[in-house]
Amino acid sequence: MLSPVYSAAVDLGATSGRVILGNWAAHRLTLTEVHRFPNNFRSLGGHDYWDIGGLWHEVQAGLRQAVAALPRGAKLASVGVDCWGVDYALLNDAGRLVFPVHAYRDGRTQPGLRRLGNTRAALDRVYAATGIPNVFYNTSLQLEEVVAHCPAIEDLATRCLFLPDYFNYLLSGRMENELTIASTSQLLDVHSTDWSRAALDHFRIPAQWFTNPVLAGTKLGKLCSGIREDFAALKDTQVIAVPGHDTACAYDAMPASPDGTDLYISSGTWSLVGFESEKPVLGADALAARVANERIGDGRYRPLTNVAGLWLLEGTMKDFATRPTNDQEWAALITAAEKLEPRSPARERRDELIDVTDPIFANPPSMKAAIEAHLKKRKITAPKNLAGYTRLICDSLGRGHANAMRAFEKMAGRQFRRILIVGGGSKNRLLCQATADAAGLPVVSFALEGTAVGNLASQLIALRAVKDLATFRAHLAAGLKQTVYRPR
Repeated sequence: MLSPVYSAAVDLGATSGRVILGNWAAHRLTLTEVHRFPNNFRSLGGHDYWDIGGLWHEVQAGLRQAVAALPRGAKLASVGVDCWGVDYALLNDAGRLVFPVHAYRDGRTQPGLRRLGNTRAALDRVYAATGIPNVFYNTSLQLEEVVAHCPAIEDLATRCLFLPDYFNYLLSGRMENELTIASTSQLLDVHSTDWSRAALDHFRIPAQWFTNPVLAGTKLGKLCSGIREDFAALKDTQVIAVPGHDTACAYDAMPASPDGTDLYISSGTWSLVGFESEKPVLGADALAARVANERIGDGRYRPLTNVAGLWLLEGTMKDFATRPTNDQEWAALITAAEKLEPRSPARERRDELIDVTDPIFANPPSMKAAIEAHLKKRKITAPKNLAGYTRLICDSLGRGHANAMRAFEKMAGRQFRRILIVGGGSKNRLLCQATADAAGLPVVSFALEGTAVGNLASQLIALRAVKDLATFRAHLAAGLKQTVYRPR
């Protein structure tokens, strides 16, 4: 019998981060969360920034906790980092940061967003070149703003690493751009695995800041000596470039049907709705639907669209004095919301849902006030309490998911038979049922730490502990708990 393989997944989210120890033995993966920590951007001088030093401190603390959780005599075979998309670090040749790390919700990109959106010919060219729509958080717009307002940056910076790339560099000492995270930038060529010169030139971004992206599963080398020197268990630990984008990891963890008839939803701060494809989904309809042709770690495509997600509920709860703080209180809130009359469209009454694609919900000072303004404009009564807002948001997200599904079916010529959902929203039975009702399809919710599992899958494949992703998914599905929500 083969010995167990221990790997660590560093999973950095926009609101929290985790380090999870994976144990692969007898074709089964066991997860142990060894470290969890909060994350948030901070405002300074009218702009928003990430606390990168704080995150790096937590990553190191998590690795120490992973070592402490290992059985006596065991070693950590590998570590991989996944993160939210688009954000980046600018470095010089010595690897030092030469510019603060902005958060993607910073409003500095709005002028560039409007400028590109108002120039149809340029918008069409950029989308045809990259397959990524014009969205306020795109790396392209962020870097365009930096170069325009801080021109000296071209003399200071020599490399641009996306955040998982940067943490990989801190761990291994090797600077590489990984493919999946690069594909979130609106700078990658949609027809190859290299950068789009047309996009780089349009946004006036120095091409030398980037190197040809590596595929997920690339071994970057051992942990830097300063990290491993105090721990025998880290002596031979490999740093592996897993799918750097957390959504790519979550999709890899989906125990999908091999016939390609499953639609995926990674539900968290954002609801990322999409599917796996051998080719991108392009054209005028795809641009209008804001389809992002992001990449799978092996180079294939993940056409997807962003729906606002549980960011709506997270933001709304800030305006309520009492809010859930544990699983029991969350369950009570969902139960209270379920007892309310649904706001879904019906023949006898008008649609009382919110349009979750409205830009007003991107980063308002008060999410509750933004929802109330949206409803008032449409002459719809606002909910009276948190349970009411929860019902409204879950029903509205369900419809947003269904609308995205139908748009994909039309554009890609596909017929989906199931919807697979992972992430925080997969635990929300009200959201899952609302999605099933709106889509008219069964929704399968997995008790699955999607991003961490996908992260670990890539490491195990790179270590040759597992043959390939299809094999991993088959083993995973055999022991996975799932809940099916059927449309009513």
